[in-house]
Amino acid sequence: MANINLKNREIECKIVYYGPGRCGKTTNLEYIFKTFRKQAIGEMVSANTEGDRTLFFDFLPLGIGKIKGYDVRLQLYTVPGQVKYSATRKMVLREVDGVAFVADSIKVRRKANVESLKDLHQNLKEYGLSITKIPLVIQYNKRDLAKQGIPLLPVQQMERDLNRQLKVPSFSASAINGDGVGATLKACIKLTLQSMRKQLGW
Repeated sequence: MANINLKNREIECKIVYYGPGRCGKTTNLEYIFKTFRKQAIGEMVSANTEGDRTLFFDFLPLGIGKIKGYDVRLQLYTVPGQVKYSATRKMVLREVDGVAFVADSIKVRRKANVESLKDLHQNLKEYGLSITKIPLVIQYNKRDLAKQGIPLLPVQQMERDLNRQLKVPSFSASAINGDGVGATLKACIKLTLQSMRKQLGW
């Protein structure tokens, strides 16, 4: 549930970028930070580790205007994708309002995508949240690598693997070039704000 500060008339929403290791979660946030520099409040915090770029989280607060006289602030986080950081992923999901699941289009990463989505489902469940009810979008990242001859999963296959039951908005993307990054974020913000308004009865 979003944090509401009545005194400062502020609403704070938390969106988490989730997905397997090295799928492009941090790259998404880096592109957003660069592109929406004017809306960013403060700096992006990033912790790089061996084998996985994000150990704890990236944190990018973005001011996105007002709702009913309240300033809305967005906090964007990523989770570490590697299996060994399971406890950290769960911790970052605490009090989440919306999720952008970043899937890796490279063919050999098919199993990692499915396992990461199951991991998200399980971690949400432990907080009493349902993957079918939380604002969620899916991004199929690294589509640009087809030009380099790297075998990619067809988008239709990824839809069947990850989105057959969820039926959430999904986007093809190349986070490194910025393709699909804005569309993913906007759709996630829209769903998150709709959900928040419903919760607040606005």
